[in-house]
Amino acid sequence: MLLGLVLVALAACSWGTTGSAMTLLAREGTSSPFLVGWARMAGAAPCLLLATAVLRPPAPVERHWSLRDVALTAALGATMAAYQVCYFWAVPRTGVALTALLAICSAPIMITFGAVVFLHERPRAPARVALLLAVTGTAMLLAGPRSLDRLPEGFVLGVFSALGAGLSYAVYTLTAKGLLARAAPLPLAAATFTLAAALLTPVLLLEREIMRPLAAGWPLLLYLGLVPTAVAYLLFGAGLKRVPATAAGIATLLEPLTASALGVLAFGERLGAWGWAGAALLLAALILLARERAGNAAGGAGGIPRGPH
Repeated sequence: MLLGLVLVALAACSWGTTGSAMTLLAREGTSSPFLVGWARMAGAAPCLLLATAVLRPPAPVERHWSLRDVALTAALGATMAAYQVCYFWAVPRTGVALTALLAICSAPIMITFGAVVFLHERPRAPARVALLLAVTGTAMLLAGPRSLDRLPEGFVLGVFSALGAGLSYAVYTLTAKGLLARAAPLPLAAATFTLAAALLTPVLLLEREIMRPLAAGWPLLLYLGLVPTAVAYLLFGAGLKRVPATAAGIATLLEPLTASALGVLAFGERLGAWGWAGAALLLAALILLARERAGNAAGGAGGIPRGPH
């Protein structure tokens, strides 16, 4: 339904502020991807656990959880931890806008392929066109003003790290889509971020200094834990429960658009003529998808058949 698409879009806009927060943290000396990723998870987990205890979401009625469900929940925590490290490691090397574009705009392709193979979704023509526009727009954004002879140090490794974040996000989305048929978004998010925080905690042993960066950047770290993590993933889970994984993957293209706008407006990054044209194509893809979902809701038809969950 259209409501699900709106919820995913709101989550994506919130995620789009993450790279900018990371850039500001780097200025404060809190630039370690391990430390920032851990602080983000550690800030979100207690909030979600408390909300789960207070609100007490209804227990799933479809069927009891199996050992496979528990294993999939653990996989959600692992992919979330991997995303933090890959994304935050890439930002200082590739920039706010490019990291978001690589991480998120590669994910819809992976999600679409995975949804067809594992969830048995069959995207209709509008969704396929939207995906094509998104891929083309991403290529144009990446073409932008960059030239291969003036790449910053570590740029190539940053690109691969950003793509690793995209893969982590795709696996998270496909796994969560199946689990949300049997679990409410709130307790699932609480379990995911608690596991991610636990998995990232031993990595802190690699850090030379912890307390000073945490003290210097705690307002931004608190923001990262609450807004683009706890709140955003609740919105995303609620939206993903209502729309197919393919549609949700395309809707998250609002994240790189938000990140690109912040990169240009707040940090002086440049997109160039090709970049702005690519951004327009990404926006057109989102509008096309929204119109299709609105038409399906009005007509009572399912635009993209759901998988058998």
